[in-house]
Formats: sequence, structure tokens, C-alpha cells
Amino acid sequence: MSHDLNFHHLRYFWMVARLGSMTAAANQLGVRVQTLSSQVALLEKALGRSLFQPQGRGLVLTEAGRVALRYADQIFQLGDQLSDSLHDDALDHTLRLSVGIADALPKALTFQTLQGILALPQQVRMVFREGRFEELCTELVQHRIDLVLAERPVAVTSLHLKVVSLLSYPVRVFAKAQRTLSMSADFPRNLHQQPFLLPARNNALRPKLEHWFESNGIAPIVVGEFEDLALLEAFGRGGMGVFVMPCQTIEDVVHGQSDMLYLGDAQGVCEEFYAFAHPRSLNHPALRLIFNKPEQNTECAVCQE
Repeated sequence: MSHDLNFHHLRYFWMVARLGSMTAAANQLGVRVQTLSSQVALLEKALGRSLFQPQGRGLVLTEAGRVALRYADQIFQLGDQLSDSLHDDALDHTLRLSVGIADALPKALTFQTLQGILALPQQVRMVFREGRFEELCTELVQHRIDLVLAERPVAVTSLHLKVVSLLSYPVRVFAKAQRTLSMSADFPRNLHQQPFLLPARNNALRPKLEHWFESNGIAPIVVGEFEDLALLEAFGRGGMGVFVMPCQTIEDVVHGQSDMLYLGDAQGVCEEFYAFAHPRSLNHPALRLIFNKPEQNTECAVCQE
């Protein structure tokens, strides 16, 4: 059936569906209503489904028509993007890299990972898209983006993606000074029954922390859950509760503030970051820079204990 699909007919259907009228669509396309109607009928015959049904003096979409419209929207949006890209005067002199960034990924890490690309001899244009990791991987498989940066090593063998570990940061525990007044010096048991700010449950760090709590007999009082770790840190700095942050050094969070205390490390818990790409895209100069680096031990000493 797909071999009989005529995209010229599909565009005619798309215009009628958007305008809700054969007459309005014919006027905009500059064709006769009878011509437009016959073209849409040919598309319906090829698909084996009725796409419109009459309602009053106009037309409304059938359920099949609504499905066809969703796909047509995507097809012609991509067509417009293709046309715009190919008409870019700088196309032959510009290296384009489309990057998908998982929602939970720290923004500073994104810059740290990609800043070396700016030193490439070609002019670089990077296009960024944020979203859920699973959706970004789907777009990667469909070659709609070139690279995904994420905080989780979700099994991607079925998707045949190339993955490389970028960095691993220890997870450290902080609190405002007044929050620690009721605590003893017995870390981490002094965290028991303390108000806590934690990453949201869809964050790969959350189950690691829950296992650490359980292993140490800690029952935190969860007063806040955050998808954005920067927002979590802001509330922690405001004194809402004890909070955890993945960071290489204590100064990354304390910044010399006398009212912000480092309590200790969540031993054995690390925030790990990964890059994903499709094997067919690895000849991209920017991806070679990321994926062809010599093997390094990215695990921190704290995580290995």
C-alpha cells in the first residue's frame, strides 16, 4: 500500500484538512475544486480509507483522517526543514550537530562535553533539543538527531547504539548550617528522619540513593522531589532540607559560603554521564572527537569504594 502513496495527493489532503473546506483549499492551491476532490479521492483509494466525512457545508476528518493528518504534519514539517537547510548559503562550510539532552543532565556538563567541538577547523552550528531520554533515543535511531547526552546507561543493545561513559561524579550531602544543629556528628546515621530534598523518581540517581539510605538504616523525610537538580540545589541553599549534589569538589556547591555545610559523601553512589550515537553517524567529525578518545577510567575513587 505504501508504494502507491502519492505525496502530491497527500499535500492536497493536508491543505483540505487544515482549512476544513475543499473550496478554501482549492483557492489557496490555485486549482479547481473538482481537481482537488479527485486528487484526495485517489489518496483515499490508495490508503483504503475514507479521510473525510461531510458535516453541514464543510468537511470533518474521520478517525483515519486524523491519523493521516498527524503524519502529514510531520512529513511536511520535515520537508520545510529540509528545504530551509539546503538553501542555507553556509551549508557547504558549516558542520551541523544536532544534540539531544536528557532532562536531568546538568547544563554545565553539556558545555564541558561539547566545548572541544568549537576548536574544530570547520564552522560549527549546534542545535539542541531537551527531552525524555527514551524519546531522544528514538529520534537518534531515526537519524533526526546526531547525539544524545544522558545520565543513565539504559540498555540500548536492542537499538544498536554506540555508548561511551563521559564522567562520574561522587554524590555529596549538604545542608544549611542551622539545619545541622539538631544533628550529631555520626554521619550518615545523623541523616535519619531529617527533611530531605531528592531527585525525582525518574532520575537514575534516585534508586541509588534509596539503596544507600536502606543500607545505612536511614529513613529520610522527603519534603521535595525535583527533576531539575539546579532547582533542587536552589531550594537546598534556601534551607528547605538536607540535599545531595553530584560534584567533583566540595567547593562546587559551598562556594565559600559559611552557612553552607558539607556533611559527607554518599559512599558508593555516583552520578554517571553517557553519550549515545548511532554507529552510522560516527564518521561525523564532532562525534569522532567524543567517541574516539583513548579509553579512560572515568570512575571516581569515592564510587569505587
